[in-house]
Amino acid sequence: MLKPINRPLQFSAVIIMWSLLLIISIATILIIHTQHVYILEWNIISTLTTPILLTLVADPIGMLFSCAVLLISSNVLIFSTVYMRDDPFINRFTALVLLFILSINLLIFLPHLMILLLGWDGLGIVSFILVVYYQNPKSLAAGIITALTNRVGDVILLLSIAWTINQGHWFIINIWESSISSIQVIRITLAAITKRAQIPFSSWLPAAIAAPTPVSALVHSSTLVTAGVFLLIRFYPFLHSIPIFNTAILLIAVCTILIAGLSAITECDIKKIIALSTLSQLGIIITRLGLNAPHLAFFHMLTHALFKALLFVCAGSFINVHLHTQDLRWMGNLSSQMPVATACIRVANLALCGFPFIAGFYSKDLIIESAINNPNNLAMVILALLRVGLTSFYSVRFRLVTIWSPNACSGIINIYEEKMVIIPIIVLSSISITVGAIISWVSPVRNSVYFLPLYIKIAPLALVTLGFVLRWLLTTSPSTRSCELITNPYSHWASCTIWYLAPLSSQFTLKSPLLASHHLLKSIDQGWFETISGQGTNSNLITSNNILITMIPKSPTSYLVFATSRVILMATILRIR
Repeated sequence: MLKPINRPLQFSAVIIMWSLLLIISIATILIIHTQHVYILEWNIISTLTTPILLTLVADPIGMLFSCAVLLISSNVLIFSTVYMRDDPFINRFTALVLLFILSINLLIFLPHLMILLLGWDGLGIVSFILVVYYQNPKSLAAGIITALTNRVGDVILLLSIAWTINQGHWFIINIWESSISSIQVIRITLAAITKRAQIPFSSWLPAAIAAPTPVSALVHSSTLVTAGVFLLIRFYPFLHSIPIFNTAILLIAVCTILIAGLSAITECDIKKIIALSTLSQLGIIITRLGLNAPHLAFFHMLTHALFKALLFVCAGSFINVHLHTQDLRWMGNLSSQMPVATACIRVANLALCGFPFIAGFYSKDLIIESAINNPNNLAMVILALLRVGLTSFYSVRFRLVTIWSPNACSGIINIYEEKMVIIPIIVLSSISITVGAIISWVSPVRNSVYFLPLYIKIAPLALVTLGFVLRWLLTTSPSTRSCELITNPYSHWASCTIWYLAPLSSQFTLKSPLLASHHLLKSIDQGWFETISGQGTNSNLITSNNILITMIPKSPTSYLVFATSRVILMATILRIR
């Protein structure tokens, strides 16, 4: 029988997060008010004439994002006190989450490429440990995909650091154009693509839901996936100097949006649906970068982080009361049993769809309006508008199944709400409602005013309404109750594998290297190399020794001669080597 769990670290971590949030919030208000950028340098040690400096940058964008990270982390840690209460290793889990939060803050405040690797690699290593936290085959497979994909970005970032050595420094804010700028731009972009899970590196993000739900709330909202986006925003003045950069990331983002939206339509895993919506929202953020508006991209990154954390916390409360099952089809009729969580998840879904006057509306509406108003590719604009309808489509399906449909779980399950879950849900939902309006009037987010015809102005809202009505009809009409995309095995398998992206980018690429390594292991390490090595030689000598012992006469003289000759032989072999 397990002993009662001692959780002083968990409650101490919550207090530390709220204290840091209070301190950072005060500093953020002052920095945003003055619109100054502060650079702090600490001379750690000087070797002859070469100083070793630790540089910190405090700018409005970084401080605002750090506040969002600390706010989400504080509420997620409160939620984890309930979700992880039966875990005997809760203190170890809390320490890993604190390391995760520390890594993203190092990435935010360190403008030095070499020291930035502490946060960049820290995110990759800690995310792998947290994804494999449950120690089962599914979580191990997801952790391997997550670690290998992120490791590709780590290696590419190391190469870009090596290419930057010709400038004589590694400060992000001081990088200038050179003859190899295009190579640096390509590598930094590829490194950011792996962390933000864009095509063709999208398969690891849905797989990372194998981690505990509090970890998923951090990974998909404000830590791991936003690291790549934040890196692009930090590097944007340098990356934008290459003309093909904007076109390339715009094409990648639009393809990611479309594929993620189509896959979410038929998915039945509640956490995977939210993960696919994260892919879609990341595509929207990168679309705004491709349209040359980094401040709007940062605006949507902040609002998305808040309502996505709310989605995961509400979904985690559903999973917790349903004995940790994640299947959407086992849930239903939760509005009367969990009224607070269902009301708040409606708010989060409306923010995800871009419903008017909620957080997601202010940023997404501006993104769509600027895409229509500025001279852009028509196909890109049409696909971006189609994504609005897809988001509404799978969001309504999510709500219909979990909130209004009949309950399909066992009758012995006690469904109830706990106070420690209600607190973070209410805090996050309140902020998700108001933060869009607040940030839209506060620098560093400088919004443009677009004068558009009425039919273009209401186009996003019309698409949201169309997706809502279409999903309602497909779900409630008896003649169309079964969706063709779900009943058809080929389209369903294609949708569940993100339209064959997962097998093509992970299993397909890993099969040949793993098979080759297996053959090399059998033929070299466990084959002829094993025979000629010291261990193989020793084994052969022992075998021959045993054979000779059985052959020689059984007398003391024979044993003495044999032992002496064996010693001489071993000395000769060692001398030759």
